[in-house]
Amino acid sequence: MDRKILSRGAEAVIYLDGEKVIKERLKKGYRLPELDKKIIKRRTKAETKIMKKASEVINTPRPEETKKEDEIIIPFIDGDKLSEKLSSYDEKKQEEVMRKVGIEIAKLHKEGIIHGDLTTSNMILKDGEAYIIDFGLGSFNGKYEQKGVDIHLLKEALEAKHFETHEDLFNSFKEGYESVDAPEAKKVFERLKAIERRGRYKY
Repeated sequence: MDRKILSRGAEAVIYLDGEKVIKERLKKGYRLPELDKKIIKRRTKAETKIMKKASEVINTPRPEETKKEDEIIIPFIDGDKLSEKLSSYDEKKQEEVMRKVGIEIAKLHKEGIIHGDLTTSNMILKDGEAYIIDFGLGSFNGKYEQKGVDIHLLKEALEAKHFETHEDLFNSFKEGYESVDAPEAKKVFERLKAIERRGRYKY
């Protein structure tokens, strides 16, 4: 079966090959070949490590073993991409889905994993379960600042992509997040408020 390009970015091309998704990091012509190879290897290895750890605690595909140092192979999740489908659900389902997303992200943060690109483009609903994908900007970091930034990104993404219902959607996310560990969630959302204040008075 021929590979089908799902997306192409500055850093990688993502293919669908049968039931597998292959993320292939792109070579950079402006870097020395040996250095480029090392950077690609390091970033691919780091992302794979994060994904393996994340797959142990939340709904996300676990990477498969591969001998290539520039690619990640994961099972294809055949579901609704929330950036495309969330707004088409009825209000109750939208809020229910975002509560589930909140639970997944709280569990992720509890393990000290930061996603780094929390938008509905990186969320899939399959069989009633929310899946989080694409850890290309992910990191291991247990600090409240990074957790707050993660959630701040999601809040901005909801406002941009799902403007009419973004407040209700975010409140539902918050409910789900708080249900995992309320004392921890309190600290994270306090930091989120501080981050928002900094942004508001920056200019």
